Amino acid sequence: MPEFTCRLGTPGGEIVVRTIEADALGDLKNRLQHEGFRIFSIEQAGGASAFTALTRGGSVRIEDFFLFNQQFATLLRAGLPMLQAISTLIRRMPEGSFRTVLEDVERRIKNGAALSEALTAHPTVFPRLYTASILAGERSGELDKVLMRYVAHAKSMTELRRKLKKTLTYPVVLITAAIGLVVMLTTYVIPKFATLYESTESKLPAITEYVVGVSKFTQDNLIWLAPLLIGGLVAGYLWGKTEAGGLLIDTALLKVPLVGDIIRQTTAARLTRSMATLLAGGLTLLEALEISSEVVTNRVLLATMVQTLRLIREGQSLTEALDQAGWLPPMAMDMIGVGEKSGSLTTMLDEVATFYDAELDVRLSSLTTIIEPIVLVFMASVVLTVLLALYLPILQFVSEKPAH
Repeated sequence: MPEFTCRLGTPGGEIVVRTIEADALGDLKNRLQHEGFRIFSIEQAGGASAFTALTRGGSVRIEDFFLFNQQFATLLRAGLPMLQAISTLIRRMPEGSFRTVLEDVERRIKNGAALSEALTAHPTVFPRLYTASILAGERSGELDKVLMRYVAHAKSMTELRRKLKKTLTYPVVLITAAIGLVVMLTTYVIPKFATLYESTESKLPAITEYVVGVSKFTQDNLIWLAPLLIGGLVAGYLWGKTEAGGLLIDTALLKVPLVGDIIRQTTAARLTRSMATLLAGGLTLLEALEISSEVVTNRVLLATMVQTLRLIREGQSLTEALDQAGWLPPMAMDMIGVGEKSGSLTTMLDEVATFYDAELDVRLSSLTTIIEPIVLVFMASVVLTVLLALYLPILQFVSEKPAH
């Protein structure tokens, strides 16, 4: 019987990691949910993550996923039965992993399963937020509207990720260039000059001796320095994947000025938009918050969501429960409180997400503005130090040479 490593939230509000035997992933999920646990992740022992592994040998492009849902919603709006709409889209779809998944979904529906149930069998392709939205659409009879709302939500989330990547690309390029510059100077340029200086008996300036010494040490010990550096990076990466390491990193990131604010605002935007999507589809507040909390990736913030869910089950309002979590920005709390009191919570959650999407543009620009000059100053300092070290002896030699 296969073993699964599960990261769970207990009914008491703790986060635990347990290894459990089960015949299948679906049976394990049902058992844990029935026992009152909140599932954060499940990984099969010795295998890939059950929630992140590729489905049947291939991944699904986000563009194909969006296109399928847009066409599916259009066919439903035109009056086609749900099963016929899926069959029509499958016939038009090229061979690939997504078509294979949809054919399995079609087969399950023909055998009597609901659409949401058939989609749940493929958690690596259809996230829980999506299947929950489908379930809400089935309950309300407005599946086409729920689909389009989810597509709009997913596009906003994708755009947010693209903004983050775009903002960080230039600083990463600069840092990479700075590292490459240091390596080139240390292993090639400085040794050439060092050979020249060894042929003279002049006393070298202190800065030159230091730079040449660092370069010589690096060259002489490169055979073990390089593996040590690579091994350290790999070990750090693997440690960051552990529960303790990831928690420590997430805690540290939240304390970094500006970076911590960006993480909180990004998480607030993702959480509120996900909740708005599910509430608009007809799910209850508790269901919407429980499913939406899966978009919270920072472990410190995720731990507070377990407590928030418990407080809501005990009868507290959403505003009160989130306020005790203590990480949502004050503006978000004020807007959610107004929405809850006025009966327009879904609309206000959407407004919160839109507001912080715009705020993130400003924050990300500020982050780039800070990082770029720091990297450029570092590069300039390295180059200036090396140039001084290399050319000071030459200038010194020229000044000491007697005139004829």
